[in-house]
Amino acid sequence: MNLDPTHLADPKYFADKRLPAHSDHRWFASHAELATGTSSFVHSLNGTWKFHHAVNHSLLPVGFEEPQLDDQGWNDITVPGHIQLQGYGQPQYVNHQHPWDGHEQIAPGQIPTRHNPVATYRRRFTLEKPLAEGERLSVVFHGAESAVALWCNGQWIGYAADSFTPSEFDLTGVVADGENLLVAQVFTWTSGSWLEDQDFYRFSGLFRDVELRRRPRAHVEDLRVGVELSPDLMHATVRLTTSLSGEGRINAQLDGRPLREVDGDLTVELDDPRLWSPEDPYLYPLVIEVLDGAGELTEVIRQEVGIRRFALEDGVFKLNGKRVVFNGVNRHEFGPNGRVVSREETEADLVLLKQNNVNAVRTSHYPNNSWFYELCDRYGLMVIDEMNLETHGLWDEIIHGDRTVEGAVPGDDPTWLPVLIDRADNMLQRDKNHPSIVMWSCGNESFGGSNLLAVANRFRALDSRPVHYEGVHWDPRLPQTTDVTSQMYTPAATVEEHLKAHRDKPFILCEYAHAMGNSFGAVEKYVELAHRDELFQGGFIWDFADQAIAQTADDGTRWWAYGGDCGERPHDGDFCGNGLLFADHTPTPKLAEAKYLYRPLALAVDQTGFEVHNRHLTTPSSAYDCVVTLGRDGMEIHQETVSTDVAAGERGRVELPFALPTEPGEYSVDVSFRLREKTSWAQAGHEVASEQGVFTVGEVPAPTPAPAPELVRGIHNYGVNGPGFELLFSRIHGGLVSYRRDGRELLQQVPKPNFWHAPTSNERGWNMGALDGQWLLASLYAHLAEGDRDPQVEQLENAVRVSYRYTLPTAPVSHCTVAYEVDGAGRVEVTCTAKPGEGLADMPEFGMQLVLPPQFGRLAWYGEGPHECYVDRRGSARLGRWEAQVADQLTPYLKPQESGNHTGVRWAEVTDDAGHGLRVECAGGMDFSALPWTPQEIEAAAHPHELPPVTKTVLRPALMRRGVGGDDSWGSRTHPEFCLPSGQELVFRFAFTGI
Repeated sequence: MNLDPTHLADPKYFADKRLPAHSDHRWFASHAELATGTSSFVHSLNGTWKFHHAVNHSLLPVGFEEPQLDDQGWNDITVPGHIQLQGYGQPQYVNHQHPWDGHEQIAPGQIPTRHNPVATYRRRFTLEKPLAEGERLSVVFHGAESAVALWCNGQWIGYAADSFTPSEFDLTGVVADGENLLVAQVFTWTSGSWLEDQDFYRFSGLFRDVELRRRPRAHVEDLRVGVELSPDLMHATVRLTTSLSGEGRINAQLDGRPLREVDGDLTVELDDPRLWSPEDPYLYPLVIEVLDGAGELTEVIRQEVGIRRFALEDGVFKLNGKRVVFNGVNRHEFGPNGRVVSREETEADLVLLKQNNVNAVRTSHYPNNSWFYELCDRYGLMVIDEMNLETHGLWDEIIHGDRTVEGAVPGDDPTWLPVLIDRADNMLQRDKNHPSIVMWSCGNESFGGSNLLAVANRFRALDSRPVHYEGVHWDPRLPQTTDVTSQMYTPAATVEEHLKAHRDKPFILCEYAHAMGNSFGAVEKYVELAHRDELFQGGFIWDFADQAIAQTADDGTRWWAYGGDCGERPHDGDFCGNGLLFADHTPTPKLAEAKYLYRPLALAVDQTGFEVHNRHLTTPSSAYDCVVTLGRDGMEIHQETVSTDVAAGERGRVELPFALPTEPGEYSVDVSFRLREKTSWAQAGHEVASEQGVFTVGEVPAPTPAPAPELVRGIHNYGVNGPGFELLFSRIHGGLVSYRRDGRELLQQVPKPNFWHAPTSNERGWNMGALDGQWLLASLYAHLAEGDRDPQVEQLENAVRVSYRYTLPTAPVSHCTVAYEVDGAGRVEVTCTAKPGEGLADMPEFGMQLVLPPQFGRLAWYGEGPHECYVDRRGSARLGRWEAQVADQLTPYLKPQESGNHTGVRWAEVTDDAGHGLRVECAGGMDFSALPWTPQEIEAAAHPHELPPVTKTVLRPALMRRGVGGDDSWGSRTHPEFCLPSGQELVFRFAFTGI
């Protein structure tokens, strides 16, 4: 039998002879085998398969399923793997567009016919030993995108269409003792693809493991572990329910305690159980022995059991009786090889999350590999397990008015209900025994309707965990679909207003703080609200890591491709770059801020001590080493470890172990809580929480004024000279054209006032280029006004002042004055005064741009760092002395944009390798960046490797740069308090001097 291609376009055809979904437990032949972790019952079929690629179903080779077919001329392909990353077709990134949109006119449920590639895989295998009487053999495809059909030895086996849960088929009675042939066909798009319109790269193929599984004559097909806790949490009953095939019986022990039969199940009682939580993810080992009718051992199973209670209690979600706050992230299962992600890569991701204070993950928007949940159990991460469902593209039709609510998919159409229930069962039955899972999610962005309610009720009928679904926010007809009010990207102030009137359900943001490019600003408002209003129980950052495809340029440079870079159409550009991590899973500066905001110990430091708010569920502050460090002007001068004892959920005060010195200066007090002992996810000494207080003591005496410099009044230039330095102010070119120190020229271009930076992803989302473009013109084309072409020059007692008045080409016209005051030591005080035209929008930034030769590539600064920070994303930055290379300062976001800033900079130096260069100072602290490119060059590059060769060092001291924003990336602007004031005069003062 061959598959009828019309079935692919039938929403009711999604499983044919696929085995029922079951728990993801593993079975071993003996205790000794169990100890190794490798089961002789499992044989991997990963590796090289023979492969044929057809553009559509009509071009399949005749007899592809037959053993006698000569496939030696076929290509080889690696499994697991995406075919698009192995030379067949193109990866396609689309957000909510359907991949075929605009190419073929099809209705929901129908499939493209002209271009709908079919991947045919062939693999021969030989059983290591023949099947004994009563034994069975199956093959499981852990991930086949988007559907798989199977033949064995030329015989039809079955079909399954759910990309992200196992498709398992029985091969018993078909396999032979000798060589066998498996043929799997994977279809790119089926009717189910309308349900898989997630915001991710579109791939196809066998992208997860493929395994042969042998079942012994007596075998546990499915097991369920239930845990009941007494109200006081002091007594637990663990209940084991199994589905046994073949004649046999079961023995089981939980941590050495035997389970006894009660009402057909096996149970064991525990007094004073150790409860699983993110802070202490303790797992009890449950060992199950299966014996056949003769009493012989046929298999051994180890199932980890977490004893915990997660439930809606007193109107809020509680874990073991304590209210929880989700310090969460959304995580696509995605890495450098697309959705082909190994256990080791997954573990590295989760360790990194733990190290950065994340306690919860939403599997956006499909079930992950089983090992993800095993690792979350072990490391202690709460999980919202999300079913494989998203119909965002069709939802858009409703929003745009092109589709009625009655026509929503899946909506109320009974055609789609069976496949939804199937996908819900596939996820729940596989994942049900993982204590890390605290909620089931009905999917993502699929509007609402009775079908979604039926899915929610299916979860409730099979399990006690709460149900999550955000779509009822948009279709509120059936609010009972979800047990939690869930929204996306709602501003914190709006959440707070909502909760004043709606106190019926706990509230979470299943997506918030859209971390696209240089963003993640003002997120502290959400976190603070979660600890102020008990009904707001946190949220899940969008998202974990950039999705991008590794490419190699002609010169060998590795770069990361986003939507459209692989030639695909349609696409959604760099909207896949939303990660706290880069595409290679190294941290962006945003991750440091997330760690700070999600800190389990919130601190407030003053001049005599610090307040501790212990946000843990159970862990006292005394479990950590608390290290207090005193610094002066950025240099550490003293450090002590102090004792603290603030109970979980409580607040307390700790006095400093020293008094601030009386010597005038700027002092910092850093408080750091660190792991006392090594854990599974970090070494001893790892910092979990920190805070800094900065205090000024007395007044530092002003330096003795240097003698006045010499003023030279030339025909075309004014010269200002002194020992070892010379400046030239042009009467032709409108500014400072030369600054020499010890014979070295420090300036490459005339310094100019600057009001512009390369738009960030968030700014592009609200069309900043069009709305703020006048400030780009002002930066590029400021000119001396008629009548002001000659600078004003004044000889002062100890300095020379030279002032230029620029006209800025805005509408209405703006003006800016730049005054340079040069003393006898060569120090230049700059006062930049801007007078915006009436009604103009706020400036993206306000400061100066100084261009130096490229050899000045070493950067040192006293200010906030060490990582990039902005006025609305600086909680994780610390005042100190830092060093870096200018070449490394532009953060490599997928698309180049404004980045590399540091806030609160008192002084910065850029020097060559010999230490010659320029020092920039601002007593009150400034925003400052040193980059190899101008804002215009950064804005013009589509990818980091397309930036021009380095020919300069660009310094941009600024009164302030606009905050990066972070509520979303398609319209939300930076919060007003993190913007420069509009419609008023602005003054920025700083100084520079050659060194």
